[in-house]
Amino acid sequence: MLSFLTKAPQSRRTLLFGSAMHIWSDLYFALMVPLLPLMQEDLDLSLIEVGLLRSVFSGATAVLQIPMGLLAESAGEFWLLIWGNVWVSVGLVGMALSSGFAMLLVVSFFAGLGGGAQHPLASSMVSRAYDDRGRSTAVGTVNFAGDIGKMIAPLLAAVIAVQFGWRTTLWVVGLAGIVFMAFSAATRRRLDIGKPVRREAADSDGDAEDTRVSAFVALSWIGFLDSATRGSALVFLPFVMTAKDMRITEISIMLFLLFVGGAAGKFVVGWLGDRYSFISLVWATKGLTAVTLALSLVAPPLALVPLMLALGAGLNGTSSILYATVADFVPARRRARLYGIYYTTNEGGTILAPPLYGLVGELLSLNVAMLAMAVATLAILPVSLTLRRHLAG
Repeated sequence: MLSFLTKAPQSRRTLLFGSAMHIWSDLYFALMVPLLPLMQEDLDLSLIEVGLLRSVFSGATAVLQIPMGLLAESAGEFWLLIWGNVWVSVGLVGMALSSGFAMLLVVSFFAGLGGGAQHPLASSMVSRAYDDRGRSTAVGTVNFAGDIGKMIAPLLAAVIAVQFGWRTTLWVVGLAGIVFMAFSAATRRRLDIGKPVRREAADSDGDAEDTRVSAFVALSWIGFLDSATRGSALVFLPFVMTAKDMRITEISIMLFLLFVGGAAGKFVVGWLGDRYSFISLVWATKGLTAVTLALSLVAPPLALVPLMLALGAGLNGTSSILYATVADFVPARRRARLYGIYYTTNEGGTILAPPLYGLVGELLSLNVAMLAMAVATLAILPVSLTLRRHLAG
């Protein structure tokens, strides 16, 4: 194994860089959530259009995830992560300039394309740096870092959007992101992240035939269902709160608490992943998610404070153990491309679910849509049992 993969200081620098990129990436994509009610009012959107807007922006990341993974095997991850975030930053400015729903939808798609670099490349990069030990904790940490960005997003909405509107909020975040990426580019000489292909000669994972294909497929299906619930809940929870006569500032606070819970869940589950079984952690987090989604419909505004913390932990905590477990089934030298495939299947849930639940909400009611979301989450539990024979512990 190459020395740059075994030196602890270098591993920490890799983790720090991946975490910083994840903070900004998740900030970009979480920012739309608290702005959706303002966009709906400004542009006179239906629930289906709201769901479609969220799906197009977040789902566009799936388009380039596999190509980014393939490219990273020869080019490395550093510049792809930097330019991916610059791409989204420019896209946010374009979204702010959009005059109507159709234009906003198109620009959102092109803005979202840049997000395709973040998840597969950061996960591949960090999992390689910590392949010897502590991989679940490290992947959980970089996953947790993304929720710092998610926590910042509703605070920005509460501070900027309330006074100046959703367009100004996108302007400010987009320009700030470009400045930060320029600063981050200057750190390249201090980072020797390396390229996945370098490990080919020392790779102990074997060839592609050693990949547990059935386990990878099952894990991808779990990721699809998990992303479907996570993406849809973020879209429609603000409308559940609006139905309780909560204002944008109160909704932003609740979303902040949701992301705090999500960040804690990602970090804690990542840490627990090095100590407890995959099955037990999936059942705990997804069971919690289903229960708290249903309770959010009947809870009074004040009771949403602890509920959002618990819901956030359930919604987001599962992802840490899922992302770390992917590395158990794929060879290190091909990890970037297979992480790209995994995250692309995940984005399928992000793309398809919000418009579908929006349609259910239009035809039946928002409450029925949220209950359907809770039931769909429980479908993850039996699927997770199929992985038992592939995993130790």
